[in-house]
Amino acid sequence: MTGRQMEWTDARDALVHAVTELGFPKELGAMIAKSLGSPKAIRRMTAYLHYEKPKRAELVVDEMLAIQSEIAAWREKKAGQQANVRYNEILYYGICGEESDSD
Repeated sequence: MTGRQMEWTDARDALVHAVTELGFPKELGAMIAKSLGSPKAIRRMTAYLHYEKPKRAELVVDEMLAIQSEIAAWREKKAGQQANVRYNEILYYGICGEESDSD
């Protein structure tokens, strides 16, 4: 197993353990880990579970959806920044990226 795979596995296992400690089925933890999509997001969810100790599954799923929403907003922001960089390059250099020779 590579280091990256170990990171994913460790994060998923910690989340599943936190979910089962709260009395929820391990399948819920596995589904949340799969839905979050990154070890960082999974660790964030695990920290929430340890800190808040929600009593209802709805609260757990709500937090998962909130994390997903924040990730999507961050990605959208980054895509907008990249588009803005490209737009500014077009304004400065032109469409072809070459300066015109107008002698």
